[in-house]
Amino acid sequence: MRRYRSLVRCKARSYFLVGGDRDDIIQEGLIGLYKAIRDYDANRQSSFRSFAELCVTRQMITAIKTATRRKHSPLNTYVSLSKSTGNEEDGGERLLTDILAAKEVCDPADIVVSAWEGDFIRKGFSEALSDFEARVLRLYMDGCSYQEIADRLGRHAKSVDNALQRVKRKMEAQIDRCRAC
Repeated sequence: MRRYRSLVRCKARSYFLVGGDRDDIIQEGLIGLYKAIRDYDANRQSSFRSFAELCVTRQMITAIKTATRRKHSPLNTYVSLSKSTGNEEDGGERLLTDILAAKEVCDPADIVVSAWEGDFIRKGFSEALSDFEARVLRLYMDGCSYQEIADRLGRHAKSVDNALQRVKRKMEAQIDRCRAC
């Protein structure tokens, strides 16, 4: 490890790790060096140095690719809820958790409108769905698979699938009607 540490540092200079610093990319290179030591086979016709160089480079590139994937962006761009807003107008330090908790307190008019919308949507669903579609939806919401629903209702799994597709279309139409009101 000591002998090839300079190789790792030299390789690390040419790479940049998103969300990390120079030590992080060096650490990845050292992991690659460790894997090279562990996996090197002297019976092969390559020198250890070239094998180690390859392993170190691949480990660094893998770390860089992993760090730049979009699926990790929420982790790399988070906002701490314990962070203060630093807004001096509010009389000092306020945490984001306090602000979010205050937003949960609703206006009574909003509560009434939400209840009305919920009733409107529920009523529309009960009028729009056939008896079969309502039974399929209830069983699906209870966690039954398509085949279990089909067995319970004495139908084919494809008819269950078709019914759920109709339910979905009807629900979307009802929600659109509610928004238009």
